[in-house]
Amino acid sequence: MIQRYVYGKPYDTGAVVRPVRAQDGAIPYFSVTQRGDTITWSLTLHPDEMIFGLGEQVGGINRRGQLLRSWNEDQPVHTEDQPNLYASHNLLLFTSPERLFGVYFDDPGEMTFDLGWTDLDRAVITSVGGNLNVYVLTAESLTAICREFRGLTGRSYMAPRWAFGYIQSRWGYASDEDARQVAREHRKRGIPLDGICMDIDYMDGFRDFTWNRELMPDLPKLTADLREDHVHLIPIMDAAVKEDPESPVYAEGHEKGFFCKRKDGRDFVGAVWPGRSALPDFLNSEARRWFGEQYRPLLDAGIDAFWNDMNEPALFYSEDGLRHAWEMADKLRSDNPEVEDCFRLRGVFMGMANDPEDYRHFYHRMDGADGETVRHDRVHNLYGAMMTLATADALRQYDPSRRHLLFSRSSFIGAHRYGGVWQGDNYSWWSHILLEVHELASLNMCGFLYSGADLGGFGKNTQPELLLRWLQLGVFTPLMRNHSAQHTRDQEIYRFTNWQDMRAILTVRYALIPYLYSEYMKAALNDGMLFRPLAFDYPQDADACRTEDQLMWGEDCMIAPVYTPNARGRHVYLPEDMAFIRFRSAEDYDVSTLRKGHRWVELKANEMALFIRRGHVIPLATKPAEYVDAIDTRELRLLGWLDKDTAVTLYEDDGFTPSPKLDAGLREIQVWAKGKRAEAASRGMPVEAADVVIGG
Repeated sequence: MIQRYVYGKPYDTGAVVRPVRAQDGAIPYFSVTQRGDTITWSLTLHPDEMIFGLGEQVGGINRRGQLLRSWNEDQPVHTEDQPNLYASHNLLLFTSPERLFGVYFDDPGEMTFDLGWTDLDRAVITSVGGNLNVYVLTAESLTAICREFRGLTGRSYMAPRWAFGYIQSRWGYASDEDARQVAREHRKRGIPLDGICMDIDYMDGFRDFTWNRELMPDLPKLTADLREDHVHLIPIMDAAVKEDPESPVYAEGHEKGFFCKRKDGRDFVGAVWPGRSALPDFLNSEARRWFGEQYRPLLDAGIDAFWNDMNEPALFYSEDGLRHAWEMADKLRSDNPEVEDCFRLRGVFMGMANDPEDYRHFYHRMDGADGETVRHDRVHNLYGAMMTLATADALRQYDPSRRHLLFSRSSFIGAHRYGGVWQGDNYSWWSHILLEVHELASLNMCGFLYSGADLGGFGKNTQPELLLRWLQLGVFTPLMRNHSAQHTRDQEIYRFTNWQDMRAILTVRYALIPYLYSEYMKAALNDGMLFRPLAFDYPQDADACRTEDQLMWGEDCMIAPVYTPNARGRHVYLPEDMAFIRFRSAEDYDVSTLRKGHRWVELKANEMALFIRRGHVIPLATKPAEYVDAIDTRELRLLGWLDKDTAVTLYEDDGFTPSPKLDAGLREIQVWAKGKRAEAASRGMPVEAADVVIGG
């Protein structure tokens, strides 16, 4: 059941697609107070209450005890005390022995979530602007509440099948030869590869919709040559447009009024990578259409995938902020400044980036605002999501016959219908492997199924073991991308002495893609989840509910990555009997059985674990493949632990149909337990069952 409660004059965020009649009377569970525009909802927490949700945030899966904030920000330092990152996903799930419900705050402005941080026994949720719809969701389980939420906000984005292959990326790839070298080095060593991301260096002066004609003299030929080698080129696109009257894109956007305005009607000017830039007014449908039309030269050149960045929107400085900084510098100028003046001066210049004051100085002609302009800070968190919508619409219009790959840094609920997300500019820290585990679960609750983190870490210098262990987690994530920053250690797999171990782990990924793609598509089409906290599947098991470093994966499996250095194994909790697969490669693995309970599993640096629920089996492609289109699903091996006959339902399609039908793509594999072995059949196609454990 879903109930809607209205506060102030809500903005139409586009997050909700199913109309819900507004309720009269008080909202359940919460007490509500209002001071000026600010509204606060508070409730007393049960001693055993757990709180899930909020999508992309730091901290554990259970949000209790945290102080978090919805305010999209270019924030690369993902430490435990960071209250907000690049996205705002205002869904919370409360579960205790006394109650089970979800609540979604459809507010595009700033919100805070004090979930037992000030008072462990109290949750206090605050909307700064006070104009929003609040939806209360009730159902019989946490999973069912998330399904209700998906019904409210719409079906998740479905990526093309090739996008489940391995993607190599780096800030620094600038030329035709850079891309060709990456593809060449992977193919030479038999390292699987399906995509290469180009960061801002490929552009002409960091201008959107351009490429450097000297370094990339023939982009259509480059994309065609790579595609012949089954590699897709994936360029970045930033939100801001360089202020350059000689640029046709800027000139047209300025002339037609498609940029965000200051109160006096002038274009708001801030600076990012190209220098002084204007911000497209993505909250206006005409501006979105115009921006989307600018992708055509790249699409005509053969590009079929993009990643959107800097769309919180990020600002290095504004005109006002820079002027203020220089004024302060002049005021504090001295050959022997006081210590406090040094700190003040440093604070002024460091505070220019993403200054909250700047976001109060420009406006949108927002759809549905009755012709009135809307100050940006009141709808700030929508900006990146509307850029995603602009791009997705452009890709659909250009080629409506195919799904395209699209993922973004900034997002809001609703953007899950148009594209995926990557989890931002993380660091090469072991703790960020665990952070990815937490975010995968929380993002799935909010509908963002196509996601993943920068494997190996974006900032700092990765280590051979760190990258290897991170790749082992990446085997299971829909977006599997190795991405690193300029001026850091070269991070391509082939740069490392243990590259063969890394290649072996990628063979596991490609062998599992038939199952991963199937579970992803079934989750998208059924409004389900690919990743779930153990608490979702085992709500009566106290140990499972408190487990924060393992996840259920698909309907049949559990994953438990190693996320500490120099480890030769890890502790796991099994909420039921499970088969334990210890992979070294797709062809080199052990299958054993483990009983329910706390266990220590041995895992050398080149070994990764997968756990399969007893009574379940999953398919594994038997033939090696270096790209997704080469995966042969006609012959499969089954892994698992059976006591009796079962069936595996595998979803398959052509990998690009824009409106797939679930029933049309289902393939059932029957598996029979026969004494100490298994037999399987699927529409006459051969299926091995040698690695299915029988009984025990």
